[in-house]
Amino acid sequence: MKTASHSYEPYLGHGLPHDPFNAIVGPRPIGWISSKSASGILNLAPYSFFNAFNYIPPIIGFSSVGLKDTLRNIEETGEFVWNLVTLDLLERMNQTCAPLPPEQSEFDFAGLTPLDSELISVPRVLESPVTFECRTTSISQLLNKEGGTINAWLVMGEVVKIHIAQSLLAEGIYKTEHAGHVLRAGGPGDYFSIGPDQLIQLRRPTL
Repeated sequence: MKTASHSYEPYLGHGLPHDPFNAIVGPRPIGWISSKSASGILNLAPYSFFNAFNYIPPIIGFSSVGLKDTLRNIEETGEFVWNLVTLDLLERMNQTCAPLPPEQSEFDFAGLTPLDSELISVPRVLESPVTFECRTTSISQLLNKEGGTINAWLVMGEVVKIHIAQSLLAEGIYKTEHAGHVLRAGGPGDYFSIGPDQLIQLRRPTL
């Protein structure tokens, strides 16, 4: 028996109080991206569309909806850092969403500390327990089904240096459930966190 469903074609509108697309494809990791302009101005911004795409070499990517400062900085320098958002950093991460002018740094606005990276010129967030130093591999404007460009750019980068707080390693294994990861959900201000209660261990079958 077919169950009742709410169906719609996105280009005609969803007909709901809030677009459900982000909520369905989620919760998602937060792309908390630090960058630096060619003139040396620091920027720090969270991106909802972010994920990892390859093991070796490690490749991560995020989508910038609109020509934002982060995208311009990365186009200029070819470098960026991903910083892990944890529960204790959630409020300050939210502060970095503020629409600041390009000449003002979100590091200062949110009370965060820039920490020099080792292989690139863009700083990390000192307060974040896990950071990825990245060099850009590609920037491409996204297309719709007709092949036309849309107001969004996919930024991909190779992770060239990884920093992990020793407290999150147990016998050499990264303990996701103890890090306090925060994930973006679909509502206007909805987030999720991960803890030991959400851990499920499932081994792959062998023949």
